[in-house]
Amino acid sequence: MTCAVRESGGGWRCAGVRWPREVPELGWSRGGDRRVSVLAYGTGLGFRAVGERHCVGARGNVCPLGAVVPGRSTGGRCAECARLDRAHSVAADTMADDPRTYRVYLAWFGPGMVKVGITGEERGAARLREQGAVAFSWLGRGPLMAARRTEEVLRAALGVPDRIPYARKRAVRGQLPGPEERAGAVAELYARAAALEGRGWPESLERLPLEVVDQVGVFGLDRAPDADADADADADPAPGRSVRESAPAPVRAVRELVDGGVVAGRLVAAAGPDLHLAVADGGVVVLDTRLITGWDLTAVTRATGATEVTGSDVRVPLIDIGGGGVQGGLF
Repeated sequence: MTCAVRESGGGWRCAGVRWPREVPELGWSRGGDRRVSVLAYGTGLGFRAVGERHCVGARGNVCPLGAVVPGRSTGGRCAECARLDRAHSVAADTMADDPRTYRVYLAWFGPGMVKVGITGEERGAARLREQGAVAFSWLGRGPLMAARRTEEVLRAALGVPDRIPYARKRAVRGQLPGPEERAGAVAELYARAAALEGRGWPESLERLPLEVVDQVGVFGLDRAPDADADADADADPAPGRSVRESAPAPVRAVRELVDGGVVAGRLVAAAGPDLHLAVADGGVVVLDTRLITGWDLTAVTRATGATEVTGSDVRVPLIDIGGGGVQGGLF
């Protein structure tokens, strides 16, 4: 099985999914060293968690305590490292003199789920891919504090949140409407936002024209799990066809890793930190890669002791997507 997980013994730990370009990458760290593994849809990915989960540190620095952190924590940091990481983020408003140009974006994650945010212009759309935004448009560009002020004005005036939980995003990801409806939702939000120009919108923020970017294809959400085995599956869905008609919705997600737990399957899609893995029963399991940071991971092999590990094998606690109920035992 093709696997992006590094072999054991080298001290490498996974840093989660990154989206510097329009393909997902797994980041790896060992002390101050950094490496990446580029992921490809249709290939196998599998690993076994070993030992305990440790804090990933902050801002590229190793946790001085080597603290053990809970398996269900999506942050993967101890309290002190989490505080340090937050203190130096743009969201903490401690970088008012930042000379870089920022962009304000309007992001759509599914029916009724929109948000306004900002990102550094030099990062392009990486932030939108990291958040799993299905479609988006830029709204404006300017200095950090002008972008931040615009963000606050739009949130208050449009009644949109500053963040959307990933659990809600997952719940609708397999039931998205067609591209025209997605574009229309972003265009409607843009029109409402643009109407506020001059009403609390800083003059130093330059408005950008509406240009809807749809990321369904980037995330692989328009692919059926057996796309690589079926030549017809490579064809684009019919115009207006929903994602739900093109690929079955994932119904289970990994709740946490455990010592000795195995996750293995074929990568069929990825959005934000989530990897969608096709497994043996024909279903799709979602792995939030924020849950695998801080673990020592080893590549699974065909045979491990008395247990046979197949190309798709999930032996960690799972939860039902949407319902939130924990499935009995390990799947």
